[in-house]
Amino acid sequence: MAEGKKPKGRFLAEAYVFVALTLISFLILYFSNTSIILNFKDLGLSAFSGIRIGIYEVSSFVSRTILSVGELATLRKEYAELTARMSRYEQLERSAAEIRQENRRLREQLGFSESLGYKHVPAEISGRDPDNLFSAFVINKGKQAGVGKDMPVIAYQNGIQGLVGQVLQAGEFESLVMPLYDISSFVASRFVELRYEGIVEGQGSPELPLLMRFIQKRARNEISQGDMIITSGMGRNSGRGGVYPQGITLGRVSKVLYQDYEISMEVEVEPAIDFSRLEYVFVIDATLGEPVDSLKQEEAAETGPRGDKDA
Repeated sequence: MAEGKKPKGRFLAEAYVFVALTLISFLILYFSNTSIILNFKDLGLSAFSGIRIGIYEVSSFVSRTILSVGELATLRKEYAELTARMSRYEQLERSAAEIRQENRRLREQLGFSESLGYKHVPAEISGRDPDNLFSAFVINKGKQAGVGKDMPVIAYQNGIQGLVGQVLQAGEFESLVMPLYDISSFVASRFVELRYEGIVEGQGSPELPLLMRFIQKRARNEISQGDMIITSGMGRNSGRGGVYPQGITLGRVSKVLYQDYEISMEVEVEPAIDFSRLEYVFVIDATLGEPVDSLKQEEAAETGPRGDKDA
């Protein structure tokens, strides 16, 4: 190598150093002229502030979430308590409505009882005949209350009194009642206006109408749908159909049955009593008292006990 020439590698190193120093000098000169001075404390503070804010936001989110879960549990508990309380209030309201209806029905029955001319025993239906031999039902009064076998049973419903049946069997504290619709039931009866007589029989089911048979054929053109039929009281205690006193409502004509070749005619009768809604009955002693007056019972429907209007 010729003397006086620098190696190429050394030349490059010196060139790099020169460039670096020039850049540093330029930067120092630039920052000095623009008054921008780096403050490492501010940089550190900014960095830690960002971290602190991030930690605060995360912790706040977690706290709010935990509080929300607690509030949700509290709200659910309060909602369950309010729902249970509302159910109790609704039940109390229904009970109060039922009590008002019961009081109204009892006042109605009391008004009928006070206007009834016969010695009688009020009773309530408590069950049905388990054997179902006579389609009978059980009432909660028996011999101890004065109920006896074959005594008539009536009821007050929809503003009128109507015949229910008769006592089939009397126990000490309960009795079995055979209703009108039983196939073994026979009642001597007559039309209120026309005065034609016949025998009302049951067909074995409350869903079927009663039948009034043995009506004179000349009544064919006089009988109309809706004519009222009552007990006649004929032959009392002397045979079939003779158990009941006169004047007790049986029902109204729903259909006329007529055949030219028969010596008598029949009519179908819609019972005055709706047996599906029957709750209270009266067992009457027909040997003591006056005949039941249907018009008097209809007046009792319009007034409460002792003549007060039923609110």
